[in-house]
Amino acid sequence: MAGTFELYTDKSGGYRFRLKAGNGEIIATSESYTTKSAAVSGIDSVRRNAADAEVVEA
Repeated sequence: MAGTFELYTDKSGGYRFRLKAGNGEIIATSESYTTKSAAVSGIDSVRRNAADAEVVEA
C-alpha cells in the first residue's frame, strides 16, 4: 500500500499534515499553517521535492 498524506486541524486551529507509510506509521509531520490551502501547498511541495531528495549525513 502506498503512503498517504493526512490533513488535519491542530489544537490551535491551524492546519497540519502528516505523511504515513503504507503500514500506517507516521514518517513525517508538518509545521502549522494558518490556512488549509497553505497546508495543501506544503503537501504539494513535499511531493515535488522529496522524490529526488538526496540523503545527507549530518
